[in-house]
Amino acid sequence: MSDKQVRLLMVLTSILWSGAFITGKFSVQEFPPFALTFFRFLFALPFIFTILYLKEPKNLFPHGKQWPPLLFLGFIGTFCYHALFFTSLNYTTAINSSLIGAINPMVTALLAAAFFSEHLTPLRIVGIFLSFGGVFLFITNGDMLLISQFQMNHGDFLMLIGVFCFSLYSLLSRRYMKHYQLTPFMVIAYTFLTCVVISIPFVIWENPSSYLSTTTARGWLSILYMSVFASVLGYLFQAIAIQRIGAPGTAVFINLVPIFTIIQSVTILGETITLIKLICAAIVIIGVYLATRPESSNNPIKVQSQFS
Repeated sequence: MSDKQVRLLMVLTSILWSGAFITGKFSVQEFPPFALTFFRFLFALPFIFTILYLKEPKNLFPHGKQWPPLLFLGFIGTFCYHALFFTSLNYTTAINSSLIGAINPMVTALLAAAFFSEHLTPLRIVGIFLSFGGVFLFITNGDMLLISQFQMNHGDFLMLIGVFCFSLYSLLSRRYMKHYQLTPFMVIAYTFLTCVVISIPFVIWENPSSYLSTTTARGWLSILYMSVFASVLGYLFQAIAIQRIGAPGTAVFINLVPIFTIIQSVTILGETITLIKLICAAIVIIGVYLATRPESSNNPIKVQSQFS
């Protein structure tokens, strides 16, 4: 597979990830957040463990010291992020949540510099401020009165917390993989499994009998889409791209997710988009690119995507 084909594959992956915000918006109308988190990764387990078995049969079962990091990564990066993501969709739009999600590479770069001694150049700092500024203007819609009396939308705030959870996951996962000899496929498979197991008591608490009888085929198909296309294929294509063109080159494609989400939100969900929101989206995308672009003078910050 050529580099050009890999890049086209990542464009497709960005479309798949953006679709998760659309199908997520459909599914939150029928399922509570913990149930969505549970079913999404439950359906993904047979696929991802089949891939793990076929590609790395010797790594099918982790050994003793590998379990604690896998459990923690599954809790913070898969369970916490997706529970917050699905909850946020009850209070905000798919466009807002996707744009806030797009600052994940930038937040990861900032946390890496603050707590993991990663190097930040002036250009990266400019990118960080641009990204935060763009998201803030997007949330407030550029309304000066609203800015002066700013109160963050509940859903936007939850999505922002989710971004920080996944940024922490991104930083810790690459260190854990190196220290505990974990492969990307092991991390994906067992963080998915951890998320499913942790979700069980919360799903029971949500009382499945109160919603399962009224769910529709559209709701189940939305979950299936997120399981197979956004999670399994998204992670798989991302792993191929990282192996071929590197993590920094792969992370750049995260910038395309809000664009595809905006297009799908307007055409499928009927959400409105204003000129100020388009300008803010452009600011965020430029800021994220500046904050995460690879530089030859120092080691680039590697970032995983939360859009799966």
